[in-house]
Amino acid sequence: MATRSDAVRRTPRKPPSKPLILATVCLAALTINLDTTIVNVALPSLATELEAGTRDLLWIVDGYNLAFAALVLAMGALSDRFGRRPALLLGLGGFAVASGAAAQVETSGALIALRFAMGVCAAVIFPTTLSIIANTFPDRRERAGALGIWGASVGMGVALGPITGGFLLEHFSWHSVFWALIPVALLAMALTAAFVPESRDRTVPRLDRVGFAVSIAALGTLTWTLIEAPGHGWTSATTLSGFAVAAVLIAGFVQIERTVEHPMLDVSLFLDRRFSAACGAVTIAFFSLFGFIFLITQFFQFVREYSALGTGLRILPVALSIAVASAVGAHLATRIGTRVVVTTGLVLLGTSFLWISTVDLDVSYARTIVPQMVIMGLGLGLISTPATESILRVLPPARAGVGSAVNDATRELGGTLGVAVVGSLFSSVYAERLTDLLGGALPGEVLDQARDSVGYAAGVGEQVPAISSAVDLAFLDGLSTASTMIGLLCLAGALAAAIALPGRHYRTDNESVAESAEKLVKTGA
Repeated sequence: MATRSDAVRRTPRKPPSKPLILATVCLAALTINLDTTIVNVALPSLATELEAGTRDLLWIVDGYNLAFAALVLAMGALSDRFGRRPALLLGLGGFAVASGAAAQVETSGALIALRFAMGVCAAVIFPTTLSIIANTFPDRRERAGALGIWGASVGMGVALGPITGGFLLEHFSWHSVFWALIPVALLAMALTAAFVPESRDRTVPRLDRVGFAVSIAALGTLTWTLIEAPGHGWTSATTLSGFAVAAVLIAGFVQIERTVEHPMLDVSLFLDRRFSAACGAVTIAFFSLFGFIFLITQFFQFVREYSALGTGLRILPVALSIAVASAVGAHLATRIGTRVVVTTGLVLLGTSFLWISTVDLDVSYARTIVPQMVIMGLGLGLISTPATESILRVLPPARAGVGSAVNDATRELGGTLGVAVVGSLFSSVYAERLTDLLGGALPGEVLDQARDSVGYAAGVGEQVPAISSAVDLAFLDGLSTASTMIGLLCLAGALAAAIALPGRHYRTDNESVAESAEKLVKTGA
């Protein structure tokens, strides 16, 4: 006779609620996006309290981005193979521990090291969230909606980070921005344990260790060269050698991945122009966003002299626009095609940066800066979610970790290069312009420090109005040059997207087979 316990054991477990799973992974994604923007708004405080120069600030931001970009492909594959739920728990737990450690350091060098550790944990979290979405929502329309909400959570991170960071910096020291990340990560862990089901793909091969090592060396060399170039000189032997070594390593990585039995990155995917164009669009979008946030937080606090909280509130228009356009863009792509939506987004993004390049010291926040940020946010939202969905369509759900990891790698590669290239270009133009304006007005040692750190220069300028005016003009020159470069890059990306991205009637092989099977079932064949 069957016992009551036997009956309980036979009772099938109720499947997890899709909305709860989606809410959980969106919170996990929000956690690491909060980190990016909450730290950016603290950069002026770090420049002052840790005596961090521009290159130190670049490494504080890009240490996180570099570790994220370098490891995300490997972590996506490992989470597919060993389990997405435990990977998410491990990443969130490590992120909380690293944030707590970062909150207690007192030097820029120690903070940079811990930013690398936080980036490693983020590399575990992010591809896992997309992989869980792809497996939970196999239907394209459902998945597009879920990705729209997931993309909106990225926009929320851009919104909440500066506001939260600004509020904390108004009342506490910069350490508080790292303490604040811990409860968010712990809440995401609790929800993951409660609602996210286990899923894995046991057929995922072992990690391509050689390709993994070479990819890290290539990205590390390229990023180091870009960040350090203003100090060494863009045409110096050190800089040119760095670019040459990076190029050789990148070529070597491609060759390794083409010949190894189980590559970390299937480079043949990029032969599909739709896949490569979508990756390119995501890279450009996050190149632009990360570069913009790095500069705008310093512009608002050093040039416009807004408070940290005032800066956070004034970044809100771009964040809300990203959230709205991410949700709308996902649905538009299924109706009018990815090509039209993403191309429009890149044109809007490029237009906003070319407009930003024309601002002057007396620019109106309400009449000029707000419209610029709204156009930028709309462009970013129209790019990121439809392009992400296009990338995921290439692979079946069982290998979603590969597609999501490639998407995450392009995002973080774009962000890493955005901070490095935009920050270094700005630093070079700013330093040269400041020398022209103040070459004979300051002692050599003071001028060198002012060239290296906008925060230090702003502090000196508080005592002498003429110096403050020169610092502002030099900053605007650097901002204008960097914005022009980003704007032209976006317009070039728009042209490529218009040629290569899929139109309204594009179907992948997997979707065509599924639709044919569905028709056969309906007709009774």
